[in-house]
Amino acid sequence: MAQRTRRTGRTVLVLLFDDVQSLDVTGPVEVFAGAEKHTPGTYRIRTASLDGAPVRTSSGLTVVPDQALADATPPDTLVVPGGQGTRDPDPRLTAWLREHGPRPRRLVSVCTGAILLARAGLLDGRRATTHWAYSDRLARDHPAVDVDPDPIYIRDGNVATSAGVTSGIDLALALVEEDLGRDVALTVARHLVVFLRRPGNKAQFSAQLAAQTARREPLRELQQWITEHPEADLSVESLAARASLSPRHFARAFQAETGTTPGHYVDRVRLEHARRLLEDTGDGVEEVSRASGYGTPEAMRRAFVKALGTAPAEYRRRFRPAPTP
Repeated sequence: MAQRTRRTGRTVLVLLFDDVQSLDVTGPVEVFAGAEKHTPGTYRIRTASLDGAPVRTSSGLTVVPDQALADATPPDTLVVPGGQGTRDPDPRLTAWLREHGPRPRRLVSVCTGAILLARAGLLDGRRATTHWAYSDRLARDHPAVDVDPDPIYIRDGNVATSAGVTSGIDLALALVEEDLGRDVALTVARHLVVFLRRPGNKAQFSAQLAAQTARREPLRELQQWITEHPEADLSVESLAARASLSPRHFARAFQAETGTTPGHYVDRVRLEHARRLLEDTGDGVEEVSRASGYGTPEAMRRAFVKALGTAPAEYRRRFRPAPTP
């Protein structure tokens, strides 16, 4: 008979409130629950609402919490989800966060949960992110917060904020990897059929998402082709010929339909490709520069410094996951 593992795990407490975004809750919960199944006794997951009453999510689902916030013991990790309910929250929720938010070892928000943290004064003087659609509001309403709308999540001390919806899964996987190691996080990610984790510095938008999708099929196909061939000749003249348009007509049509110029789109694709190679492979900087269409390491270095404020080698040192011992 297998020996039962004694439950001495870290408590993860997830706040619930009416009009919460359901995936902001269930995404991180599934990650921590998956880690608990893999290694029993590591996490104790609890949910709590103000009065312990069921809450209705923004999608119409009803979620029954484990307890009332007043009955919750101080957790190791406190997760604050987002959703429409953050627009005009119950003052009691803000007051509870102001009093209890500083106590956990880790304070985590998903999506517009950052707005609740900011209302409680828990992000003052910190760098934070939120869903791209609400970053301007967060910065405007809370000038003491250093808002960065680009990354999918940010760690600042013991406070971690993440962007919209699925980024909560990325952040939770990063926390599991921090607690239990890469192998456990990888197992959970495979079970959920997601990446082990996108590094937090990843932009909320890929190059294709940042630009609009062209209406005309030839231009849509060309956008995809650019993404798949960053090392090719991607000059306006070459791309226009591939689209069977004159260079002038192509440049106007591309910008009109995608909201960006061909050159800017190519720059984003190449930068994104180079970042991915630096994060995920051991290829040398010269090899990465050729594969990403820069031609030379110096050209890639200039592009990285201009866009990211750091050289490729330093970028790799900071953001490439450490190898498993």
